[in-house]
Amino acid sequence: MRIGTMSRFIQKGFSILVAALAAAVLLPQPGVTQPADPFFKGKTIRLYIGFDGGGTYDYYGRLVARFLGRHVPGEPTIVAQSMPGSGSLRAANFLFSAAPKDGTALGVITQTAAIEDALRSPGAQFKAAEFNWIGRMTAILEVHFTWKTSRGKSIEDARAHEIPLAGTGAGSPSEGYPKLLNALADTKFKIISGYPSSTAGMLAMERGEVDGALTSWNTLKRTRQHWLQNRDINLLVQYGAERHAEMRDVPSVLEVAKTPEGRAVLAFYIGGAQLGRALVAPPGLPADRVAQLREAFDAMLKDREFLAEIEKSGQEFYPASGAQVQRLIATTANAPRKVVELTESIFRTK
Repeated sequence: MRIGTMSRFIQKGFSILVAALAAAVLLPQPGVTQPADPFFKGKTIRLYIGFDGGGTYDYYGRLVARFLGRHVPGEPTIVAQSMPGSGSLRAANFLFSAAPKDGTALGVITQTAAIEDALRSPGAQFKAAEFNWIGRMTAILEVHFTWKTSRGKSIEDARAHEIPLAGTGAGSPSEGYPKLLNALADTKFKIISGYPSSTAGMLAMERGEVDGALTSWNTLKRTRQHWLQNRDINLLVQYGAERHAEMRDVPSVLEVAKTPEGRAVLAFYIGGAQLGRALVAPPGLPADRVAQLREAFDAMLKDREFLAEIEKSGQEFYPASGAQVQRLIATTANAPRKVVELTESIFRTK
């Protein structure tokens, strides 16, 4: 593929994509009238979480399982169930094709679901836009870092030395970002796959199995503040469009790309962070049932006990409604074809 000839086209596509992503999360949503005889009365809803315990996917999934049911008409019981595998693609595929399509199955899956779909990843046997997105608990700002003993103390070092990083599955940002940076920023990251969660990846780094790992900035501050205070880790790159106020010395991923084409690809991929930790239902649900679940989700976001739990945990809380998330997914899934093709070519390279 001749990358140089695409520059003007991709830069235009990048601008359209960013504008669409920004607009997608701002539109107001109408209310929904709940039926007098609810379908969910006496039912059990299973909420499948695509990652093992210890990370934020598991945290938000189990938090929703505790609080959502009280706001669904009929107050069903909601049971959280772990279904890890392939960076949550196992759970996503199950929800798309095998789970009940009546509202009694929900899930929390990878933030890159729409990206994996757009890229036609072999493990993604679903169409992200056909899912019924119920709502987003929070958007996420992620960061890659290395242990203090690593030779990779900066992105420049990662260009000079091979740096082993913990990966949590082919569909996860912990593996997607290093692949893109190797191709677009000349880094030499080596992905060590097989870790079930970001927490497991961090423990592996601390034990010396790998040099570095990825998690959200909020999680790092909340659970590993001593690493930051003692300078036990080196912050390499943050996965946002610009530098966060608390990480002024850490480059954003768009800064480290070598070309405009590279920046467009990375902007496409960080769109997954806007999806963050979201609740999804299978395709094919009756429209009124989707509306009930979305209204219940919106009500949960205002639940005082739910908000108290979020505040107590110190987790991020940047929610969005289901309809807003649905538009965000559609925007990502319909990104400029040239951007998608260049991303595909990178992921196909071993």
